[in-house]
Order: sequence, then C-alpha cells, then structure tokens
Amino acid sequence: MRMVKRFLPHSALTAYPEGSRFQSSGLLQGGRLFDKTVHPLAAYLGLLLILSSLAVVAAAGLHYAEEITLARDKLRQNPWGEVFFLSGLFFVVINGSILIWRIVLFRRYRPVEACVDESLPRCTVIVPAYNEGRQVMGTLLSLARSDYPREKLQLIAVDDGSVDDTWTWIMRAKRELKGRVQAIRLPKNQGKRHALYAGFKRSEGDVLVTVDSDSEVEPDTLRKLVSPFVVNEQVGAVAGNVRVLNGREGLIPRMLDVTFLYSFDFIRAGQSMVNTVMCTPGALSAYRRGIVEEVMEEWVRQTFFGQPANIGEDRAMTNLILRAGYHVHFQQDAYVYTQVPIRYKNLCKMFLRWARSNIRETIVMSRFAFRRFRKGPMLGARINLLTGWMSMCLGPVFWAVTFAHLLAAPSIYSFQILSGIVISTSLPAGLYCWRRGSLEGLWAYLYGIFWFLALSWITPYALLTPHKSGWLTRQVKQRTRPVPQRVAARAVDAIRPAPAATARFSPHAQSRL
Repeated sequence: MRMVKRFLPHSALTAYPEGSRFQSSGLLQGGRLFDKTVHPLAAYLGLLLILSSLAVVAAAGLHYAEEITLARDKLRQNPWGEVFFLSGLFFVVINGSILIWRIVLFRRYRPVEACVDESLPRCTVIVPAYNEGRQVMGTLLSLARSDYPREKLQLIAVDDGSVDDTWTWIMRAKRELKGRVQAIRLPKNQGKRHALYAGFKRSEGDVLVTVDSDSEVEPDTLRKLVSPFVVNEQVGAVAGNVRVLNGREGLIPRMLDVTFLYSFDFIRAGQSMVNTVMCTPGALSAYRRGIVEEVMEEWVRQTFFGQPANIGEDRAMTNLILRAGYHVHFQQDAYVYTQVPIRYKNLCKMFLRWARSNIRETIVMSRFAFRRFRKGPMLGARINLLTGWMSMCLGPVFWAVTFAHLLAAPSIYSFQILSGIVISTSLPAGLYCWRRGSLEGLWAYLYGIFWFLALSWITPYALLTPHKSGWLTRQVKQRTRPVPQRVAARAVDAIRPAPAATARFSPHAQSRL
C-alpha cells in the first residue's frame, strides 16, 4: 500500500484500496516508474563494454585492411561506384561535423529552473483519447496529483468518438477526482487534431498543455514544463521529455527507451540551444495561448494533396509557431512516460505515420525557414532542416546501394555494415548507460541491427506514399452503442472550426457534460 500512496491522490486511494483489481498500466507496476536511482558501477561497466566494442571494431578493421582496400578499389573501378564512394565520404564528413556541433550544443544545454507557485501561469491540460480504454484514467490520475497549484490547473479529457469503454473510464476519473476533469465526448471519430481543437476551445489557461491518453507524468512535470514561458517571452512552445512507460513488456520497448533518450536528451537538447526544436511531441507539449489562438484555425484546416491532414498535428503546430517568429524549447526534466508498441507490426505503423508526417512538415518548414521568419540567429534552424532533408532523401539511397553490395559480397560488406552499426550506435548506448546508470543502453546495438534489417524500408516507402493518412493504430473490432442524439448535439460545436474571420477561444462555446 505504501507504493500506492506514493503515486495516487486520496480519492483514488479510497476508491481502489489495497487488493483492488484496478491497476493503472504504469502507475501501479511495481513502483518503479519514477525510480531515479543511479548505479555508478553499471554506468562505468557499460562505458567499458562500449569502448571494448569500438576497440574490437578497430582491431578487426586493421586485420581485414587488405580485403577492405581491395573491395574499395573494385568499387571505384565502376563510374557509379566512384560516385557512391565519394558521396558516401562526403556524407560521413558532413554528418561527423554536425555531430561535433551537436555535442557542443548538448554540453551547453541546461533546463530552465522550475518556478515558484506565485509565478506559475494558469494552465490547461488537454488529453485527447481514442479507444484507449482504462489507461486514460491512469493518465488523468497522474495529472491530478501534479505539484501544481490546484486553482491554476484545468484538466480536459476529450473522447474522440471511441467505440470501446474509453468514455466510461473518463467519467470514472471525473467522479473519483470530484469534478476536476471536464469531459467532452465527440459524436464520431474526427482525428486527434480535432479532439485537441475541441479542448482548445474549452480551455481557460494561459499555457495549453497536451498529453497523450497513453502517457503518465511525474508530479513535478507540469511545473517544470511551463517554467520556460515565465522566464522567456519569446518561447512559444516547449517539448517535454518522453520515456517509455511499458519498458518491461518486451525487446521493442527496451530498445525504444534507449533511442528515446538519445532523441530527446541529445538531439532535442541541441535543437533547443538554437531555439528550434523541430517537433513538440504529442505525448507532452506546452504552447503559449496567444500564439495558438493565432494559428489554430489554419492548423485544424491543414490539408495535404487536397485531403485533410489527419496525422502530424504536433509537428504542424510546431511549424506554425516557428513561422510566427517564436522560439521552441525543450525542457529536459519535464518527464512523461508513454506506451509504445510491443509488436513489430504496430511499431511499423507508428514509424510509418511519423515518417509521413516528417516528410510533409519538412516541406512546409522549407517554405519559410530560408526567409527572415524571426528575430535573432536562424542558422541553427536551417542546419537542422537541411540535415533532415539529407537523412530523408540520401539515407534510403545509401541503404539500397549498401544492401545491394551486401548481397554481392557478403563476406566483406557484412563486416563493414556491422562496424558502421557499432560505431553509430555507441553514442546512444553510452549516453543511456551514463545518464540512467544502467546496462540497458547496450540494447542500442541490437536496435541498430534491427533497424537495418527490419525498419530501414519505412522512410523509402513513406517517400512514395506521403499522401496517405490515418492513425493506423487503436482500432478495435468490438463496438459499443452509438452516441445518443442529445450528446451528439451538444458536441457539434466542439468539432466544427470557427469562421476564420472571427477565430477566437471561447471557454463556454460548448455546454459542459
């Protein structure tokens, strides 16, 4: 019971005493979710193993130097082979230079110190949910126990036309939290963007926070997430730090936890230093109300190839905020823990959705990034954008050519590919081992192989099908009763964009359920 008291508010304790069958997917799993214990021995052992792996690669390279040289000379005898070799060399030099630049930025990054209660702004947290089931209650409970002044915190849950029992769990959370949750039920599924839009229209806060319904936050997450808005008026959006909630459910979550730490603690930390985090994650992001008011109608009406844009709402909002001249920062110590796929099929769907969104929004950002879109330096934003284009377009080409050479000369190129994987994944592995004090960082090596063999097809396929939309996940076969007409009528305003000429927030635009 001690562990339950540590995580849940009083209302939840009285509703679910010790021995209860109810368990939030993350909050009640062994009490380890928020364990920040660092094990120095494991950290040093992990770094030693990583250095040993690099030493083995170097020694093997020296041993097979003659064979590698012969293969390289044979490749360069062909004109296309010469082009591939020189392009690859250029690619390595550019990426190496960018890596050094990012390391410098990473070393300089520091999160903003959390503000005191008196300085905190009024905050609205919006949780869109679709076929999420009981996990949405775990999300709302974690938000309700936040170390944030209760009178300054508004919680909104939006059921985006779910066909399972999501609405039941939202209403249960509303009862247990004694009305702290405002519930909106849309009559049919419109997509996450429209669910957030409905929440925005009901919001009252000066800072708008979005949290995915499969995610849970730490008690101090909201306080730390909104603090950058208080100390810097130029900040228009803040990205939270995403970790894996279900990391003990298989190999895929374990590997993703390592890649998430690298993506956020290293990549986004560097992007924050140049005031241009490229994407505020759907799992946890915060936006300044004034700028959301300016771009909300354009955002909800966005199209691609003439069709409504149903994916990439987080990256789209980020682009609009950047285009308006605001900074987008990363708050490293504002943690959120999110559910990730445990099966290969679902992982591919998630990555394919992300890849298509990345293609679309990279095109959008390119339309304004090379203009004077804000005051102050913009070089860092442009470097990150060009790096994204290079990885998106040249990466698949190098992968295809490398795979062809692997089939032609497996004995030589298999070693070179494996060496490349070890070298490229050593930084994420080392960063995880050092930051988390855990040998789990070594999963980065397995993920590198897994990506090359089983996931590297996703970007090329996304480049061929960027026009396709759809959430691709959370589909259920079982359907519940349709939404009553009375409820449907009361939710119509929540999904209908306001006329562009009079676009504004209206906290009372819809009657409250």
